[in-house]
Amino acid sequence: MNTRDTGIDAARQAEVVAALARALPASSVLFQEEDTRPYECDGLTAYRERPMVVALPENEAEVQAVLRVCSALAVPVIPRGAGTGLSGGALPSRRGVLLSLARMKRILALDPIARIARVQPGVRNLAISEAAAPYGLYYAPDPSSQIACSIGGNVAENAGGVHCLKYGLTVHNVMRVRGVTIAGEVVELGSEALDAPGFDLLAAVVGSEGMLAVVTEVTVRLVPKPELARCILASFDDVEQAGNAVAAVIAAGIIPAGLEMMDRPATRAVEEFVHAGYDLEAAAILLAEADGTPEEVAEDLARMKAVLEHSGARNIRVSRDEAERLRFWAGRKAAFPAVGRISPDYVCMDGTIPRKRLAEMLRAIARLEQKYGLRCPNVFHAGDGNLHPLILFDANDPDQLRRTEQFVAEVLELSVAFGGTVTGEHGVGIEKINQMCVQFSPAELECFRGVKRAFDPDGLLNPEKNIPSLHRCAEYGKMHVQGGKLPHPELPRF
Repeated sequence: MNTRDTGIDAARQAEVVAALARALPASSVLFQEEDTRPYECDGLTAYRERPMVVALPENEAEVQAVLRVCSALAVPVIPRGAGTGLSGGALPSRRGVLLSLARMKRILALDPIARIARVQPGVRNLAISEAAAPYGLYYAPDPSSQIACSIGGNVAENAGGVHCLKYGLTVHNVMRVRGVTIAGEVVELGSEALDAPGFDLLAAVVGSEGMLAVVTEVTVRLVPKPELARCILASFDDVEQAGNAVAAVIAAGIIPAGLEMMDRPATRAVEEFVHAGYDLEAAAILLAEADGTPEEVAEDLARMKAVLEHSGARNIRVSRDEAERLRFWAGRKAAFPAVGRISPDYVCMDGTIPRKRLAEMLRAIARLEQKYGLRCPNVFHAGDGNLHPLILFDANDPDQLRRTEQFVAEVLELSVAFGGTVTGEHGVGIEKINQMCVQFSPAELECFRGVKRAFDPDGLLNPEKNIPSLHRCAEYGKMHVQGGKLPHPELPRF
């Protein structure tokens, strides 16, 4: 386990606790080790650091108060949602305050006529759809962690889900964000109207990983539930055939509601856990969903079946009813916990590549499994080329952790080389910060820093995440051998 030095400056802690105690109720300021230890990591459990203080505001005014205290004392602030993030974006600092929005979990308004909901950041993703269901509406982005993840965290990471191919990521479904800057100033970005005046700062804040402002309220777009949805489960004897079939579906002009891929190791892990009815002999399966009116669904299913058969699918099943459709998707959404049952630890990666290169990437991942001696089941938001390889390892073995980090780095850097990006929906956090040096030039990174300084001149909001320093990039460059194949084995702070 890569647990960084947790030594906390007791005098500094006492100073910060005293200042926060004047702004919040005593029960909202945690500093004893047994109270702060549960916050030492997010879903990237390989890296941990106990926060100096945890603040638990219950409303926007308390968020303002916390940020003003931290700004005055020059204390770093790490915003945190439900802690389900997978890139270390909510990793605390022993010198800072972890600002948890978990208590801000009210749905403030739901307008079925305008098809919008206004919610606090701690509201669970799925809770929005549950509240909208009586009106025949739902919130479309559906991360696999939707039963637990919060909308504030979704905004921070620009989360997606299995239906993002047709319905878009968080940025396409959020209309307005209200937040607080490090100086305690309330800002509103976006609008409930079709457009908002000025620069599109809403798009800048969505996916900014808590580095620009702390979200206190979000207005999301709701969409009507489709009249009908049916899901195809297609089996392939060859992983590359399945990857090529994904590109063929999109090339045919079909936009499925969801298009997901899983290889045999992933399906076998899932089937033991969920019993979704997957073909365990297939080298890979595709889940392709059609939704809309019955006529639209029938047409899309027929077209997709024809493409999949032509692409080499050896077996095609169509969900017979809603229960079977949900069971197909339950298996895909349970991939992460299912893999957790067969390995002490795993890293769920998140790169994005052009769809036409899926087969090439799968071959590369198979070679890396041999190179590093680690297993790697694969699940993909295949329709938009978003990779989620799951590298299995034991964090108690330092060498396995080192090899895992190298494996991760190679896949991410291959994603860039293939014309893609180092992240699709999980964010950069600390996991991918070195690969930001590979994807972007020093000039581009300086532009990112300029945006950060405009919101947070002193760099106190979620520091040392997302945007690497020039020094870090220089050091990372030195650690690559000629040809750029040797990634740095750890994640030090430069």
